[in-house]
Amino acid sequence: MVHGKTASTPPSSAAPVPRNALIKAFVASLTGTSLEWYDFAVYSAASAIIFPIIFFPSSDPYTATILAFSTYAVGYVSRPIGGFVFGRLGDKIGRKPVLVITLLLIGVATFLIGVLPGYTTIGIAAPIILVILRFAQGVGVGGEWGGAVLLSSEFGDPRKRGFWSSAAQVGPPAGNLMANGALAGLTALLSEEQFLDWGWRVAFLLSAVLVAFGLWIRLKLEDTPVFRALQAKGDRPSAPVREVFTTQLRPLIAAILCRIGPDVTYALFTVFTLTYGTVTLGFERSQVLVAVLIGSAFQLFCIPLAGALSDRINRRLLYAIAAVGAAIWAFVFFGITDGTSSVVLVIGIVFGLLFHSFMYGPQAAYIIEQFSPRLRYTGSSLAYTIAGVFGGAIAPLMFTIIYENTGSWVGIAVYLAVAIVLTLVGLAIGRNSNVAEDDEYISTFESEVAHGHTAP
Repeated sequence: MVHGKTASTPPSSAAPVPRNALIKAFVASLTGTSLEWYDFAVYSAASAIIFPIIFFPSSDPYTATILAFSTYAVGYVSRPIGGFVFGRLGDKIGRKPVLVITLLLIGVATFLIGVLPGYTTIGIAAPIILVILRFAQGVGVGGEWGGAVLLSSEFGDPRKRGFWSSAAQVGPPAGNLMANGALAGLTALLSEEQFLDWGWRVAFLLSAVLVAFGLWIRLKLEDTPVFRALQAKGDRPSAPVREVFTTQLRPLIAAILCRIGPDVTYALFTVFTLTYGTVTLGFERSQVLVAVLIGSAFQLFCIPLAGALSDRINRRLLYAIAAVGAAIWAFVFFGITDGTSSVVLVIGIVFGLLFHSFMYGPQAAYIIEQFSPRLRYTGSSLAYTIAGVFGGAIAPLMFTIIYENTGSWVGIAVYLAVAIVLTLVGLAIGRNSNVAEDDEYISTFESEVAHGHTAP
């Protein structure tokens, strides 16, 4: 059952964080995650339209697409390793140093993909190295999300956690927007032969510039007030992973399940549609990329809006309504999109991503508030990454297999509906926000600073 939100909680007794620190943390969370998701989204788009040709040549396009989407899934399967390693480090040594490491890891892996020779040059070594680099990308993303969410939310007012934590949630659509924009621009400027020969690599190589900017932003930050309060109080966990699994199992399950529906929804409207739109419906590649581009642009505004709304109304109720809407819209989308109108394609993707936004906006706040501050990085990272394996990792692959074997989109829509049911279960068994936990730690920190026992 969805309980009421804690709107009547009294104001915090802790001193407010300076406005410039709040803005800096919000921007660092937003830009860093956007840059990392640019790297990840470039790969996602390329796995649908480029890699089947460059790294998995086959006389059967279906087989090549399956192999390419399998490497896409590797990036999700490797995420729990990142969540395990970097999650525990984030609770033990701090949010900031971990976020610098994860940014470097994804950036280097993406740059190397951009210079990797294709199958015709080095043979079977090409897809093998590609998988290794994709694995490294996934490990980095697995450790990134939890820290980015905490970076913005732990600087902000816990009563506005939905809005502040949405900074990291804007990362995927912003990264997707930049990635698909780069690919669409290159497609328009270059011939088919030039694009497949070297043009697609430019989008990957751009990550070097983007990561350098992200590092500059993050290195200027201090760690969050909550983590510094944990340090001052001497309350950092010694074995956070074990503690999460032994004392936080129900919150972990709730956080995992709530992510599956949004992950599958996002995979449908940003990854699978690239193949479905071009191969099945007959649209030009640029038409589908532009449709995804427009949908991602709308998400830049809708996600923070949804996060802010979840601070004012019941967070889980808003999340649940959007989830049900996404399940229904999948049937509508396939029903109205028949390849005759690119406008209908754009409308279908925009509304699909709109429903995703109103799940994804409140999602970060909902997940981190399942765990106490001392276990937040570990708990939220594990939930995020484990859910990714069962949600976004296999979704494009399953969509392709279902459509190839049935010749119908109905099975795909049903698959999404099942994922949404799991999300609703996760929302039902989770807990509401407890801002008193944050207040206690921050008050301790402010007291230590006031008495000169620790640096502000």
